[in-house]
Amino acid sequence: LGPAMCAAWEAIEAVTVVAMEGMCIGGDLFGDGKMFLPQVVKSARVMKQAVGYLQPFIEDEKQQGAQSNGKILLATVKGDVHDIGKNIVGVVLQCNNFEVIDLGVMVQAENILQTAVREQVDVIGLSGLITPSLDEMVHVASEMERQQLNVPLLIGGATTSKAHTAVKIDPNYQRNQTVYVADASRAVGVATQLLSEENRGGFILDIQQEYQKVRERTANRKPRGKNLSYQQARESGLKLDWQNYQPPVPNILGLQVFNDYPLERLLNTIDWTPFFISWDLVGKFPKILDDKVIGKAATSLYNDAKNMLEKLIDERLVRASGVVGLWPANSVDDDDIEVYTDESRGQVLARVHHIRQQTRKNGGHGPLVSLADYIAPKNSGVNDYIGGFAVTAGKGVEDLAQAYKEQGDDYNSILVKALADRLAESFAEHMHRRVRKEFWGYAAEEDLDNEPLIKESYRGIRPAPGYPACPDHTEKATLFSLLQATQNAGIALTESFAMIPAASVSGWYFAHPDARYINTGKIQRDQLESLAERKGLAVNDMERWLTPVLGYKT
Repeated sequence: LGPAMCAAWEAIEAVTVVAMEGMCIGGDLFGDGKMFLPQVVKSARVMKQAVGYLQPFIEDEKQQGAQSNGKILLATVKGDVHDIGKNIVGVVLQCNNFEVIDLGVMVQAENILQTAVREQVDVIGLSGLITPSLDEMVHVASEMERQQLNVPLLIGGATTSKAHTAVKIDPNYQRNQTVYVADASRAVGVATQLLSEENRGGFILDIQQEYQKVRERTANRKPRGKNLSYQQARESGLKLDWQNYQPPVPNILGLQVFNDYPLERLLNTIDWTPFFISWDLVGKFPKILDDKVIGKAATSLYNDAKNMLEKLIDERLVRASGVVGLWPANSVDDDDIEVYTDESRGQVLARVHHIRQQTRKNGGHGPLVSLADYIAPKNSGVNDYIGGFAVTAGKGVEDLAQAYKEQGDDYNSILVKALADRLAESFAEHMHRRVRKEFWGYAAEEDLDNEPLIKESYRGIRPAPGYPACPDHTEKATLFSLLQATQNAGIALTESFAMIPAASVSGWYFAHPDARYINTGKIQRDQLESLAERKGLAVNDMERWLTPVLGYKT
């Protein structure tokens, strides 16, 4: 062999034997709980950078001849922009010698299927965070069945579950097996079993039997309480004493825009616990740093995060912007809120629609609450107010994360996105405090440190559309219109009402001292029909957006 051929052979051997063997050991340790996710992703960084360095010495033919454990396509479904978890899963799979094709975010079903066929992938993995993504996953599964694809389908993401996979997705794709993957630590095991000639049959049989039990359990599940008619639920609403309560008048009405908000002002209100959870390190901060099992890994990750935050701030690599609005408002028709242009209350700027609890828990006698109950009724003669906000800490994040990724540094790519999410949530907390103390001013004397802030031990709430208190994602359109959020803060909505940039938070402000976060629970068709009529939407469309909270079969 000539010198060039020898160099190429040694390079290939370094990658396929030395480096991959090391990665496989790391993958095994991760699977056994002896190595933790941040360490695995750091190891992947070393591997990728080594491959990048050796690439010039490797002949294409020899590289292409290297064997992988399988080819897996990953995609965040249409309308959804969240990909931290998916990216982590991709890195973990690569660490275990799987070839990963990552199509990114907001991927149309047809693109997923066409790529899967063209690349002859062995597995398709779908990810999503927002509830509309659940329906999109059902659609993708149905299209896989219709177009006669025959590869396993993996499902993962914050809103997904074993029950939804078994009941909604799996029955729509019968040509191969659909499997719910709870977190990154299980992805390798699931993929390995599905692609193993020896183990595949037994693994799939176990999954099918388990999912059949889930479907039977779901079908036979008895209501945990009594479903009331929508009219009865409205009559059982929360009755506040409006005659002896004077809503505080905001110090500043209308919109306030905050461009290039100083990131250093957001550091003190960061809630670090969810940051560690995103890396599969579960424990409450700061106790997690001293944990006997994961404390060392958590401390190393925390130090890396603080160093990255310092870099982001000093070099202005990430920027934050936001908009806050406070308006005159009154509730109407029990569950809607009219937002007015000014104190004259003569012109309606927007109408906000809310959902009312409709199930009385066994033995319960309390009110069935809607967020509209916390705003004074129009016929009460009491002038009330409502607020809204949209904030982001995601400007510049995608470009920076992509730059790290192109350098083979998935660790810092994921770290930047995870920190941006924490900064956005911190921005929401920070701005809510300013609303309470300054802009609305109903709690001007409030003096709370970070722990009670995280516990929300203050007056007022900021529920977000799409969450349990107001699960209708389509109401974000009204909120964004009121705030002119795209123009004022650079935050846009996808067709499924996910926010771009992904590191963004939006919601409403309620100031009543009795305001609490609620879970609307399941609603019945009569309320759905009323909501559709009030919003001017077709019942079928409304059912599609609210599928997760429907208490009846469609």
